[in-house]
Parts: sequence; C-alpha cells; structure tokens
Amino acid sequence: MNPLTNTKNIQKLSEQELRSSFKSSWHDQYRDSAWIFIGGLPYDLSEGDIIAIFSQYGEIVNINLVRDKDSGKSRGFCFLCYEDQRSTILAVDNFNNIKVLGRTLRVDHVSDYKMPKDGKKTDAETKRLHEEGCAPKAVPLAPPPPREPKLIKMQPQDLRETLVDQIASDIKLPMRLPIYTVKDEISSVITEEPEEIEVKKEKKERKAKKEKKHKKKKKRQRSDSSDSSSSDSDSKHKRKKGSKSNDNGDEKHIKYK
Repeated sequence: MNPLTNTKNIQKLSEQELRSSFKSSWHDQYRDSAWIFIGGLPYDLSEGDIIAIFSQYGEIVNINLVRDKDSGKSRGFCFLCYEDQRSTILAVDNFNNIKVLGRTLRVDHVSDYKMPKDGKKTDAETKRLHEEGCAPKAVPLAPPPPREPKLIKMQPQDLRETLVDQIASDIKLPMRLPIYTVKDEISSVITEEPEEIEVKKEKKERKAKKEKKHKKKKKRQRSDSSDSSSSDSDSKHKRKKGSKSNDNGDEKHIKYK
C-alpha cells in the first residue's frame, strides 16, 4: 500500500474515533507495545534529531534508525520506543502526516518488535545503543555523612526584676480551709468494725423506744386533764339547772298562795 494512503487511513481512524461514542479505541490493540514505526524521514536526520522531535510526547528509551549496511546512510525509517505506552498514542495521533524538511512522515504502532542482530560492520556505538538504549540513567545518590550531635550552649538571659518580685515576700495569703470529701466519710464508715455498728443500732433503737413511751405518757396526761375538765363542767351545769328549778318552784308556790 502507498505510504500516503496509509497515513490517510490512520487519520480517518482517529477522526472516526472522535465522532463515535464507543468507549474502546483502536489504539487498545497495541496497549502491550511501546514501539512505533516512523517512515518518510529525511535522509539527513540522525538519531539525535529524531529524539529531539519525538521526545515532546514522552521519554524515549530506545531507537533503531535503519541504515544501509554498505554505506551506513539512513534509509528514511526507524523504530522508536517510549518509556510510557500512552506516549505512543499521542505520537501516532499528532505526528502522522506532518512534513519535516519537505517529506511527509508516517507514524504507526508496532505490535511485536524485536531488535535486529548486529552485523559484522556495525560499529561499537550502534551496538551499545541497541543494548543499553538511549534513556537517561539515574545517578545513584551518595548516602549523606553521619551527623555528630552538637552541644548548644545557652547564654544566660537578662531578666528584669518587676514590681511583683519586689512585693512577693510581703504578700500573705489567707489560710485555706480543709476540704472534706464524701469518700473519706464513706471510707471511715467502712473501716469501722461490725460490732461497733451493731452497738450504735441498739442505742438508736433504745432512744426511739424511750421517745415513743414519753409521747404516750404525754397523750395520757392530756386525755386525763381533758376528762377531768369535762366532768367539772357537767357538774357545774347540773348545779345551775337545780338552782333554776328551785327558783321556779318557789315562784309557783307564791302564786298559789
């Protein structure tokens, strides 16, 4: 298939994906590969130039610019590997069908890519690039030296004497009253022996009996005094009635006479 028609077909796939409402993408079938194919490259571009162009969408870890075995010149296409697979989607969607130095690029996914075997004429730099890749290597950090504890000398502070410090010796606070808690009383009751508690109960019962007897005596005395007063009033009332009847009889006797 013509490279130009191939680039147009890839663009159509991307446009259809934008218009459709499907959740899945045609890029998902290449989710296990971080390699892409780049065709239509200018012959004058080196590996560094290609990395400078395609690194704007992710970190590049490896590149294989295919060259002629006899002359060593570029054949106009290469294979490139990103650190993150999602960078391949951005590269395919954005770099496809663009022009670089008058030539149209064709960028597509690569499902299964295997690095080629080095020939007899491959130089040492190319071999090292195929083995180690072109990703920046992390420099191991040296452990920090152990810190020795330092003694900090505190300087004496100049404290000013206030008026309160001068009068503190003359101030006398009142004595505090002792604070009695309920727990102490309960503990004192608990610590008492059971015999002492029984003696106290007997004393209370005796006092209660004496008070009851005293109250009964007072009631009897009151009732006796009330009975005597009532009998005296009855006798007086009878005497008055007898005197009145005698007076009436005398009056009748006088009338008959």
